[in-house]
Amino acid sequence: MQLFRRFCTGLGISFLGTLPLGTLNVAAMQIAVSDGIKPAIGFSLGALLVEICYVRLSLVAMDWVRKQQKLFRYLEWITLIIILALSVASFVAAAHPSGDGRNVILSNSMPRFLLGITMSAVNPVQIPFWFGWSTILFAKKILLPRNDHYNAYICGIGVGTFLGNSVFIFGGRLMVDSLNANQNILNYVIGGVFAVTAGIQAWRMFRKKNATA
Repeated sequence: MQLFRRFCTGLGISFLGTLPLGTLNVAAMQIAVSDGIKPAIGFSLGALLVEICYVRLSLVAMDWVRKQQKLFRYLEWITLIIILALSVASFVAAAHPSGDGRNVILSNSMPRFLLGITMSAVNPVQIPFWFGWSTILFAKKILLPRNDHYNAYICGIGVGTFLGNSVFIFGGRLMVDSLNANQNILNYVIGGVFAVTAGIQAWRMFRKKNATA
């Protein structure tokens, strides 16, 4: 029962944390819209594999993670560039319907599983998110420094992330298939979401820089 509680804790935090619009879940949705459900699921599995590795690292090496601020800053810049590129590619796809509305970055020859791994690996947002939650759970004794607790917690996180991404994957297909939505319009919307996400990312980086100045 204790391990099931840790599993449910990880699942709940991960599922709710995946629902706000972000780079990875919106990318999964766009892949589902342009390439289909199977590639989007492959992308999502690749992304969550990296996420659970980051969580495991944050659990067993908290002091090391806390000291990697310079690395996180570099990753933040890389993430910002990727989000801007995704936004531009979405607008280009929307403006050129002859290209089947595909985002050239997300709909390339790279296997979607590897694409998910790559994009998740350079996305530093999840590291402080899980670092913070793990710290709280340790403080409240909900999570103890035991491998069985870690494994149950991480399994719940993996399931929660997959379920959260599935909302975007199947929701995107529903808009196209059931509602007869125009894919070019969806690309404009997704491009706008990426642009807003890039703006938020840049604002957070600027605020953090001012706070440490």
